[in-house]
Amino acid sequence: MIENQNERLKLYAQLLVNVGMNVQPKQRVYIRATIDAAEFVHLVVEEAYKAGSEDVKVSYGDDRLTQLNLAYRPKESFETVPQYLVDERMDYARDGAAQLALISSSPENLKDADADKVSTMMRSYGNAYREYMRMMQSDQFPWTVAAYPSREWAKLVYPELPVDDAVDKLLELMLYTVRANEKDPVQAWEEHNRNLHLKAEYLNKKAYKALKYSAPGTDLTIGLPEGHIWCGASSVSAEGIEFMANMPTEEVFTVPHQDQVNGTVTNSLPLSYGGNIIDDFTLTFKEGKVVDYKAGVGEEILKGLLESDENAVQLGEVALVPHDSPISNSQTLFYNTLFDENASCHLALGSAYPFCLEGGKEMDDAELDAAGLNQSITHEDFMIGNAEMNISGMTENGDMEPIFINGNWAF
Repeated sequence: MIENQNERLKLYAQLLVNVGMNVQPKQRVYIRATIDAAEFVHLVVEEAYKAGSEDVKVSYGDDRLTQLNLAYRPKESFETVPQYLVDERMDYARDGAAQLALISSSPENLKDADADKVSTMMRSYGNAYREYMRMMQSDQFPWTVAAYPSREWAKLVYPELPVDDAVDKLLELMLYTVRANEKDPVQAWEEHNRNLHLKAEYLNKKAYKALKYSAPGTDLTIGLPEGHIWCGASSVSAEGIEFMANMPTEEVFTVPHQDQVNGTVTNSLPLSYGGNIIDDFTLTFKEGKVVDYKAGVGEEILKGLLESDENAVQLGEVALVPHDSPISNSQTLFYNTLFDENASCHLALGSAYPFCLEGGKEMDDAELDAAGLNQSITHEDFMIGNAEMNISGMTENGDMEPIFINGNWAF
């Protein structure tokens, strides 16, 4: 075990560069982060240069500036995104640059902001970066989403602690979830990667036609498109670079058929969306679309999410995560999808990943639509798993086989 936190932060930076993005010699790197993570970003940048990158660009955000913008700018000003911002990111994307999104913002960063302005801003960014998202979801470049705690986020997770202690505790837990406390973190990731791929291979051999979910508040059937592919842990970019899209990750996932979702599903953990919390919500689907919804917390924010575009009411991802997993066993609610989705089975509203379909990376929009893959400007995971969830797979002849029993793998 590595005891020194500074040493573990350096190991974490190395993991993000060498395992997450898997930066290659002379490859460019594009990092998005907030100023809360600046000191850690410096470590990541240095490791990227040591890995051989010749150009590491960091695009910083500032949560307080975002709050002020939403407080004082008129709604109309959020209806467009400056083209130079899009052009910068797309320049790196089209060049095959490795991309890192480092999350630090408090999940409640925008809880006091005008919900209509937030929805407008989210919709505008979704439209502006549609091509970028399509490239990312087709693995045209290596990309990684990871996190580093801000003071506001840590205080939300550990309200009983002084803020500095809360930051230290949240950071310790994050380092644990990415295996930075292991004696050989790279080897630990290699073993974890193999285990998740074994689960995916089993499900791919089964080629189930549909999944049936049963849990308190959930009775849902999800059809799977012909040629769907289960994925887990590492992916491979268009240039053959293996990378980890999420760190941490505990999921095995695929695409649902956009028109074959029927029934009701209830969330099991809060969803942080647009700097707000949505919780205690239920979605009812008919022929793939949400036809009814309710939420005990954040219903207007949920409404804005569902109205992002016409396809935000359909599913784009189905992911399996055992209840008996490291993040779940930590019994910590992160209020952040990157972590909470890896403590729970989850679904995603919005766009599907083309790489989860045979030949999907080469298909155009019309072909993906014909194959049953949803396309949207949004992709938002929400958590539905718990210790009482049972999931069965429907075989070609209609038999039902257990996949999850009481929240954990049945095989």
